[in-house]
Amino acid sequence: MMDWTDRHCRVFHRQFSRHVLLYTEMVTSSALVRGGADWLLDYNASEHPVALQLGGSDPAELAAAVRVALPFGYDEINLNVGCPSDRVQSGCFGAVLMRQPKLVARCVAAMQRAAEGTEITVKCRIGVDEQDPRAALPDFLQAMEDVGIRRVAIHARKAWLQGLNPKENREVPPLDYPLALAMKTWFPELFISVNGGITTLQQAADHLASGFDGVMIGRAAYHTPTEILGAADRRIFGATTPDVTGEAAVRAMLPYIEAERVTGTPLHHITRHMLGAFTGRPGARAWRRMLSDGQHLITAGPELVERAMAEVDRDAA
Repeated sequence: MMDWTDRHCRVFHRQFSRHVLLYTEMVTSSALVRGGADWLLDYNASEHPVALQLGGSDPAELAAAVRVALPFGYDEINLNVGCPSDRVQSGCFGAVLMRQPKLVARCVAAMQRAAEGTEITVKCRIGVDEQDPRAALPDFLQAMEDVGIRRVAIHARKAWLQGLNPKENREVPPLDYPLALAMKTWFPELFISVNGGITTLQQAADHLASGFDGVMIGRAAYHTPTEILGAADRRIFGATTPDVTGEAAVRAMLPYIEAERVTGTPLHHITRHMLGAFTGRPGARAWRRMLSDGQHLITAGPELVERAMAEVDRDAA
């Protein structure tokens, strides 16, 4: 979700649900420690609960990145050992680290020592390339449990680092939910979330009913936030509050948009994350078109968002 779940995206998603845990896009430890890019850690207080996702493979540098992040008050810091992108492989972090569970264990142990009580978690694959997931995944999780990790998100696919691009790695390798679920029997003390191929809230509920402790949803929640996030508090967390509509979430964003515009944030930096608010509804195309018109977005503010939403209301009528 690099370049997707930035701070504007997360503020929008928070309008739909008070309870889901939001994750930042992956931030590399080198960007924070050697690049001085701590502006990547800025977020709005309304985003809580929110987790910072880090990428890296050097224990000392990851610990330093955690120390940089601590004053920002994230609820969780997650080490990504699942991303298969070329950028990640060239930096020797992400899914390539599935081959080195002992190194990952040293990384998370260093992060824990620096975290001052903030929970460190891990996201992983079931294996990579030639690995047999039935051996690689238990070995990896054992290494994590041995250093005190208690929460793991498993993308239930192998990553083929040679031969498949990142998009193909999200779709081509077969999903193995039963293997991921079997890890609950092997490691009953671990809180295990499942990730990969989950496109509806019903599927999420089914996975929870099957025995998983949590469900992580990425692109589907981004593209159809109303369908997945808008009903999550009621269906997953048992809240008695009404489901959140696309209209309600968009209207809740208007003060935020106005405040960001005052500080110089271009409108499209925010609205590009809101295009899926009305997916599948009459007027959705007009909504997307109006909020994708680069010429209008240069000088526009909340009023353009309101005009675009009026198109949805008009077509619905």
